[in-house]
Amino acid sequence: MNYKEREKLIAHSIFLIGVVLVLYPFISILFLALSEPGSRVSGFTIPNAIYFDNFIKAWTKGAMGVGLYNSLVVVVFVVVLSIIFAILAAYSFENLKIYGSNLIFGILLIGLVLPYESIVISYYYSMKSLNLVNTHLSLILPQIGLSIPFSIFWLRSSFRSIPKSLSEAAMIEGAGRITILYKILLPQMTPAILTLAVLLFMWTWNEFLLALIMIQDEEMRTAPLALSYFAGNKRYGDPAITAAAAIWVAIPVLILYIFLQRKFISGMVTGAIKE
Repeated sequence: MNYKEREKLIAHSIFLIGVVLVLYPFISILFLALSEPGSRVSGFTIPNAIYFDNFIKAWTKGAMGVGLYNSLVVVVFVVVLSIIFAILAAYSFENLKIYGSNLIFGILLIGLVLPYESIVISYYYSMKSLNLVNTHLSLILPQIGLSIPFSIFWLRSSFRSIPKSLSEAAMIEGAGRITILYKILLPQMTPAILTLAVLLFMWTWNEFLLALIMIQDEEMRTAPLALSYFAGNKRYGDPAITAAAAIWVAIPVLILYIFLQRKFISGMVTGAIKE
């Protein structure tokens, strides 16, 4: 075996090990969800028979339908509004001459490093003073605020990667800034915007602490809170049912990633190369 063949074998072996490590938790949970309730199956164990009733029980006992609906409402508003605000802000930072823009941008970046666990209690009292606790807005507004710093940083980098000559040529032809933004710049940024949308979707969908503090009404709880129904000694904690509930929560994220996989990878790779 020569050097190139040995190198290829090592690369394939490392890749195979990585695939196994990534897929093991998901397949293990799937097998557990398909196992007989009460069997206490754990680890990578292939079930003797398939029990789809676990998914039905998880859906009904945990009110997964309500949780998925509430999470979807929050995610749609957070992703759409965050991206709209971030596009306008990032364009302004990169293309308009605004006094103190670098200072303002630096202050915004504090949101990237500031742990929101340290301010979530103040969020709660702010929402409580506005009578917004136990509402969708109590989750939407804080998460928009938490998402915007990263979104502006991400999209500003994307604006910066587009040649200035495109905008200058359009301005010579008489195009205004709004026309340049929506007809020239944004089409160039489609992979970056879709990648950002996927990231914001995942972060917002998986948010647990904020929902735990803001939501006490069972009719308003999100998917992660619905999943928490199965945790603890006083609740329905069968491992097979809990695993089925976890799969219900993960399905929307998996579907989104499958449909936007190519754009997501393109946006990540393009951003890495241009940065």
